[in-house]
Amino acid sequence: MRAVLDYCTGGTDRQFAADTIIVTEGGTSGHLYVLMQGKLEVLKGEMVVATVTEPGAVLGEMSVLLGQPHTATVRACSDVVVYEFENAASFLEKEPGVALLIAKMLAQRLNVANTYLADLKRQYAGHGTHLAMVGEVLQSMINLPPLEVSPGSDRQSDPRM
Repeated sequence: MRAVLDYCTGGTDRQFAADTIIVTEGGTSGHLYVLMQGKLEVLKGEMVVATVTEPGAVLGEMSVLLGQPHTATVRACSDVVVYEFENAASFLEKEPGVALLIAKMLAQRLNVANTYLADLKRQYAGHGTHLAMVGEVLQSMINLPPLEVSPGSDRQSDPRM
């Protein structure tokens, strides 16, 4: 994603101290952020699901592209510098090169998720465990119209974990 750095003009350099929340899960900002330096963590609820250190990493893209609230919280693990685009949708319309880079990144994430789910399906085929639902998840990722997709699970977490 370093190629995104070539497009970081017309926005604002922002500095955040460690432990600062940059994006709040469930919030809406319409902003797109590009990591310039530092370390960020991505949280779903209280669970850290990713650490981001790569300059050029894009944050807030799913919210902007889907026109929905942010799907995760992003918190600074160290002092960070990000490049902020306040009207991200307009920026992406004007800069199709960035939109294509983001599309490629999202396609790569989807490919990894699909590959992982397909591997789980293969490993647990015929076991009759709760992982047998993976095939249904894969099918729904392909067939649901965008407005019907509701990420998450209505099942309670296993208290033993």
